[in-house]
Amino acid sequence: MSSLLLLTNALQPSTEVLPALGLLLHSVRVAPAEGPALVDTPGADIILVDGRRDLPQVRSLCQLLRSTGPGCPLILVVTEGGLAAVTADWGIDDVLLETAGPAEVEARLRLATGRQQLTSDDSPMEIRNGDLSVDEATYSAKLKGRVLDLTFKEFELLKYLAQHPGRVFTRAQLLQEVWGYDYFGGTRTVDVHVRRLRAKLGPEHESLIGTVRNVGYRFVVPEKTERTERTEKTAGAEKAGKARRTADRAGERAADRAGERAESRSSSGTAAGSVTRSEQPATAGSAE
Repeated sequence: MSSLLLLTNALQPSTEVLPALGLLLHSVRVAPAEGPALVDTPGADIILVDGRRDLPQVRSLCQLLRSTGPGCPLILVVTEGGLAAVTADWGIDDVLLETAGPAEVEARLRLATGRQQLTSDDSPMEIRNGDLSVDEATYSAKLKGRVLDLTFKEFELLKYLAQHPGRVFTRAQLLQEVWGYDYFGGTRTVDVHVRRLRAKLGPEHESLIGTVRNVGYRFVVPEKTERTERTEKTAGAEKAGKARRTADRAGERAADRAGERAESRSSSGTAAGSVTRSEQPATAGSAE
């Protein structure tokens, strides 16, 4: 049995949006089809989006969900006429007709979760974001090659945030995902661990964990990494070009000096030959 989250602005129950859900055993929660509403909504195995009406708004919502990284398959429920408007840039994983039968709905849900699981299994155990690398296999985190001395919960919190770069989590969501459902402490625990994490990341990198006022925290994707790489490549190319130009000029100067020496030796030989020829008649005359 999967946990389903249905995003809809309709006042009807979920079985009216997708009637086949009433014949299946999945747990279904309903939330408004709005981006801000997702912040306080617990996670789900699959997100269903009601796309039967107002397709432009639904398209924007799907793209927003994809950009924030929901971490689960995104399935759009549409009418048969709405199929003509759906394209790849919506960012959805699958599409369902509202009239789909329970067997088809169950099969599509099963395939969606199966693909998600395969993707998770094939993903590398090491998470990299800028200068930060988190290795799940060894439970270690490195920053510019320097190993961070983290407690277990600090590592789990950093890993969870780094797995969802850019996505905003409330303190309650982080408490649930990192500490578990059976933890009875307050949300201040999250603030304390974030403060410790930032201290261990250091002043230069503490901004990797960003605060969203009155909401929670998110992992900030380093913006300077790509620019730095481009700058380094440009600087390397310029340095190589400068070295080549220097070598070419040195070669030209060496060739010029060699030419000057050869010309000097040639001139000296010519002068010596003319002196010898001019002295021979004089010597012969004096001998006579």
